[in-house]
Amino acid sequence: MKLIIHGGFFSESSTNSTTKLAKQESLKNILTQCYAYLQNHTALETVVLAVEMLENDPLFNAGIGSQIQNDGKIRMSASIMDGETKKFSGVINIEDVENPIRIAEKLLEFDDRVLGAEGALNFAREHHFPKFNPEIPQRREEYEAKVAALGLGTVGCVALDQNGKIAAATSTGGKGFEIPGRISDSATIAGNFANEFCGVSCTGVGEDIVSGAVAAKIAIRVSDGFEIDKAFAKTFEELKPFDGFAGAIAIDKQGNIFHQDSHPSMFYGSFDGKEFDVFD
Repeated sequence: MKLIIHGGFFSESSTNSTTKLAKQESLKNILTQCYAYLQNHTALETVVLAVEMLENDPLFNAGIGSQIQNDGKIRMSASIMDGETKKFSGVINIEDVENPIRIAEKLLEFDDRVLGAEGALNFAREHHFPKFNPEIPQRREEYEAKVAALGLGTVGCVALDQNGKIAAATSTGGKGFEIPGRISDSATIAGNFANEFCGVSCTGVGEDIVSGAVAAKIAIRVSDGFEIDKAFAKTFEELKPFDGFAGAIAIDKQGNIFHQDSHPSMFYGSFDGKEFDVFD
């Protein structure tokens, strides 16, 4: 059983040591709880719980504390993929909910599994997800002051369970100050992908991740016989011609854990039951 999570990129990590340490500690806490949960639950159930916990921590830009778009509203996206069934589900630009990943999870039960904006919100209300304002004062202050922060704080999790099943989940509050209606990678197979061979969750600039089809490429290359590090290397090499800004975490069916980023300061953590690896 293996577990890896990420908390996205954070521009302030190099200058604010208190925030940096708090994020690292949060990742370790979430890893500890979710690895214990993984002992008696599936990879799919575990990645949803991990991402929900990340969404609930205002240190990360997903769920509570999501970035505000240029019209003053928060719109979030999230997705989940089951490596065993190959089912992918997600919500795009959903407003006024607490945990987008839980709505994505609910959509796995339906034929129409990716919903956007008003349709996603209507689905959430029909299935008893209550109205919730995810905004925190810090995000409002940043918005009012027009702070040009990177805002690349997508979160995600990949898990390998005791039955060898893999799942991946990803959630984002957006990049901040974007045009309303902009769609990120997080609710696409470019940013979140899993099959029986490999699971991948991405963070970074959504447009670059979509252009590079990062998560799907890595997983498919592993499926085709690439070692996981070689699959990452080739995929990230293909981002260089357009200076793609991306990071990714993954686990393959042998339990190999890998991560890579094109720029520094991606927060991630992994746990194999014996040792933590929490880094930025």
